[in-house]
Amino acid sequence: MKRVVLLLFVGAAAAHLLAGELLRLEQSLDAMGSVYTIVAYGEDRGKLLAAVDQAFEEVRRLDRMLSNYRPASELSRVNREAAKGPVQVSEELFRLLEACDSYSRQSEGAFDITVGPLMKVWGFYKGSGRLPHRAEIRGVLGLVGYEKVTLDKKDRTVRFAREGMELDPGGIGKGYAVDRMVAILKAAGVRVALISGGNSSIYALGAPPSEKGWSISIRDPKDITRSKEEVVLKDMSLSTSGTSEKFFHAEGKVYSHIMDPRTGWPAQGMLSVSVIAPRTIDSEAWAKPAFINGRAWMAKHLRGNPAMKDFRFFFCEDKQGGSDQACAWLQ
Repeated sequence: MKRVVLLLFVGAAAAHLLAGELLRLEQSLDAMGSVYTIVAYGEDRGKLLAAVDQAFEEVRRLDRMLSNYRPASELSRVNREAAKGPVQVSEELFRLLEACDSYSRQSEGAFDITVGPLMKVWGFYKGSGRLPHRAEIRGVLGLVGYEKVTLDKKDRTVRFAREGMELDPGGIGKGYAVDRMVAILKAAGVRVALISGGNSSIYALGAPPSEKGWSISIRDPKDITRSKEEVVLKDMSLSTSGTSEKFFHAEGKVYSHIMDPRTGWPAQGMLSVSVIAPRTIDSEAWAKPAFINGRAWMAKHLRGNPAMKDFRFFFCEDKQGGSDQACAWLQ
């Protein structure tokens, strides 16, 4: 279902793009297990509506390709068949899986798209979570690990090392979708827009009228009704991973959906991590490894990676007493 709000700004406070009065269009779409929202500005109402519709049609297309809830999706076919033999996939999906492999290697396995069996045993697949027995966790750990996926570039095929392995696009799908939406809006002539996937991955295109950029609040992970930090974004993305997204209480502890694929247990010691980067696929993909590996690891990794020179990380650590000093930018 789509929710549409169209506002025309006129009078002394009106802004102008080029020479015309500016329209503001806000529209949302439920897809890929999230709500995608576009706030866009333009002069021509028809062109603006058409561009937004094209961007949302792209989300629907990606849902048909990447959803692990749709049995007919290309990703679901890989999950069913890749343990039996090499599965040929589209060039787009193969490139995305290559990117996932790169994120896994750079993050020393903290990012891992093969985390599907763990998400199921912990009850986070179509659920709010449950505390499994240790034997259950040990039983599925052998099905997790990016090194167990063989990508054959020559034949463009995917192969699993073991039966029962499953790819889960939860750590990268929204970011990829948002970037694709941005590309379509740009191609349609839209120069000012805010595109978000599930409120956790955002891309700020251009700047709203009379502003230097889009003002975005990073929520307090202990009280999402409050803002912990304000940022202004222009032609940059912001993604956040935190314990407030999906979690449950058991035996006096809080367990979140942010899983360390190397141990089989939810990561501890962090409340949230927000990442600013030029591309949303990168900000989303790096939010969870930064959450799992922590501030010191990320600082060391950043110093040795010139490709991440434009990245920024905002950490909220889980410290006793809830001190405000627990949240700070990585220096």
